[in-house]
Amino acid sequence: MDITDGCSRPSIDGPDEYFTGNTRIDPLFDSQGEARAAAASVTFEPGARTAWHTHPLGQRLIVTSGCGLVQREGGEIERIRAGDVVWFPPGEKHWHGATPETAMAHIAIQEERDGTAVNWLDHVTDEEYDPGLDT
Repeated sequence: MDITDGCSRPSIDGPDEYFTGNTRIDPLFDSQGEARAAAASVTFEPGARTAWHTHPLGQRLIVTSGCGLVQREGGEIERIRAGDVVWFPPGEKHWHGATPETAMAHIAIQEERDGTAVNWLDHVTDEEYDPGLDT
């Protein structure tokens, strides 16, 4: 058994290379040995979002607070709220983030394949992000 002190893993700002707006990443656990899963809690301030990306073995999001938005390539922008769980299948191009007016936090869980858990792509433009939804 291994218990990790929650104060031993410092928060980091979401890198501008992969995020638009103010985001904070709080690592929860990394893959270890043969276990491939890793997780982080990610907080998005209003208007913040990820770049388009894929995961070789998929990704699960557990929304812990606020109201956010998700979109898969070719799909509509969908609203997510605290308590929602989102599954992106392996290789599905997608993005996720806060609404324009409301912060959102989620736990992101994904597995690594050959040392890679995410493949980052282009930033989501303001035009793509404009949800046209009543938030």
